[in-house]
Amino acid sequence: MHRPLLVTEFLDRAREYYADDEAVIATTGERYTYGELADRADRFSAALQDRGIEKGDRVAVLDPNTHYHLEAAYGSMQVGAIHTPLNYRLTPDDFAYILADAGVDVIYADYEYAEKIEPIREEVPTETFITNDPDAVSGEWEDFEEVLESVDPEYDRPEMAENDVITINYTSGTTGDPKGVCRTHRCETIHAYLVAVHQEIADDDVYLWTLPMFHVNGWGHIYAVTGLGAKHVCTRGIDAEWLFETIREEDVSYLCAAPTVLNMLIDYYEDNDVETSGEHDVRIATAGSAPPEATIRTVEDEFGWYLKHVYGATETGPLITTSDARRTFEDDSSARFAVKKRQGLGFLGTEVRVVDEDGEDVPRDDETVGEVVVSGNQVMEEYWNKPEATEEAFTDRVEGYYHMGDLATVDENGMISIQDRKKDIIISGGENISSIELEDALFDHEAVGDVAVIPAPSDEWGETPKAFVVPANGDPENPPVSAEELTAYTREKLASYKAVRKIEYVEALPTTATGKVQKYELREREWKDEDRMVGQG
Repeated sequence: MHRPLLVTEFLDRAREYYADDEAVIATTGERYTYGELADRADRFSAALQDRGIEKGDRVAVLDPNTHYHLEAAYGSMQVGAIHTPLNYRLTPDDFAYILADAGVDVIYADYEYAEKIEPIREEVPTETFITNDPDAVSGEWEDFEEVLESVDPEYDRPEMAENDVITINYTSGTTGDPKGVCRTHRCETIHAYLVAVHQEIADDDVYLWTLPMFHVNGWGHIYAVTGLGAKHVCTRGIDAEWLFETIREEDVSYLCAAPTVLNMLIDYYEDNDVETSGEHDVRIATAGSAPPEATIRTVEDEFGWYLKHVYGATETGPLITTSDARRTFEDDSSARFAVKKRQGLGFLGTEVRVVDEDGEDVPRDDETVGEVVVSGNQVMEEYWNKPEATEEAFTDRVEGYYHMGDLATVDENGMISIQDRKKDIIISGGENISSIELEDALFDHEAVGDVAVIPAPSDEWGETPKAFVVPANGDPENPPVSAEELTAYTREKLASYKAVRKIEYVEALPTTATGKVQKYELREREWKDEDRMVGQG
C-alpha cells in the first residue's frame, strides 16, 4: 500500500507512544514531556490559523537551539505552512533579502535576535512578529507564551502530499545572494529515516543540541530524535565547561560537533580535570572538513567517545555519506583513524559518484581526482524561484545528479576522500595542491591551534599556498613557531612543491554558525587587488 511520507508523523508518533516521557530540557530550565511539547505545537498551529496562515504560506524561525524552535517548526508544518529557519549569524540586510525572497508571512524570533529584524520590518512582507520576550525587544512583538495561551490546541490540519514543499533552508550566499533550498515532506522524511539508521538513534538516547537547529533542520535531528521518542537537550550557545557538565548531568549519549567545536572541547579537557561522560556511552558526529587524526585520537582514546564522520550539503539533506564502515577497521586499532578521516560510503538509497570532467567515474585508485555527484531521495527538489541555478546544479558534468562542488578520490572499498572544494584547490605552476592536505600537515604541528589554507596570488607561480594560522598559545604577535619553521615543516612532510609559501598569524578564523571555516572571506581579502584567480576560486 502507499502511505504518504509526511514530516508531521514524527511528532504524531512521539505523542502517541511517549506522551508521558521527557521530551525536552529547555534552556530556561523547564522540562516538557512529549505530550506537553505536542500541546504547545498544536497551540502554535491554532494561533497561526487564527492569523490567517494557510497551507503553503511561509513561517520563519530565527532562534538558537531552544524548545521554542521545535514548537514553532512543528506548529508551522502541522498546518502545511513552509518552515523557513534562519541563520542567526546573518545581518539585517541578509534577513531583509530572505524574508522578501521567500515571501514570509510570520516570523518567530528569539529575543536575542529580534533586534536584527526591527530595522527591516517595514521592508518585508511579514505581518506577524512573535518573540519569547517582548520586553527585551523594541518595537511591537507578540509574546510567544501569550499567543499559546490565547488559543485552544485544536486546529484544522489540511490534506498534505509528500511532494509538497515543507521547508526552505537558505544557503550561506558565499557566491551571491542566498538560495532557498526547497525540501519536500518526502525528502525530509527519508533523510530522517537515514539519519536514524546511520546515526543509530534510539528512544533511550539523550541528544545534546550543539548543532544549530536552523542548519538543514539540524541535519534532520528535529525529526529523527522526535519521532524515535529520544530526549532533546537544548542550548543557547557553545561553552566547553557547560557542555561537559551537561553531558555528565543529563547523561547525554549523542551529539554533533564541527571540528572547531571538537578543538574547543579538547582544549578545555587538556587544561582541566574533567569527566567526559555520564553512565551512557557517548557517540559524536562531525562533518565539514575532516578532523585531523590527532583530534579523532583524543576524542576516542581519551574522551572515550565513538566518532562518526559524515558528509553532505544543504541541498542534499544534508547527509549522504558516513565513515562508519566497521568492516574496514578494528575498534581498538590505530588504523581506524585513517578510515574515519574519510567522508566514506554512501548512505542507504544514495548513489554517490566521483566523476571526471566528461562525467565518467574515476578509478578506485585513491589518486585520481574528480567531482562528487549524488542522487538520492533526500536531495532537494529545487532552489526557490531560481530555475537556472537549479538546472546548473543538476546538469554540469552528469545529468540528473546534484553536483557537490567538492573534489575527491575513491579507494578500493568505494570510500570517498575529499581533496578540496573546486574553488579551494591551489593551482601553482600548473600543479594541483590540496589545501586540505596542507592543513592536515600543519595541524600535526604542536604549535598550531587552528589553520586554513587558501590560494594566494604569486607573480612567479600564478597561485601559491597561504596559511592563516591561529597559534596554539593564542597570541599571533608572539607565536611559538616562526613562519620559516612551519614552511620547513610542511616541506619535510609533503612534496616540496606543496609546501606552504606564505603564513599569516591570526587570532581566529572566520566561521559559520556550524563552525565551518569561511575560506571565501580569506580569499576575497587576499585577491581583492587582482583581476581573477588562476583556479577561479
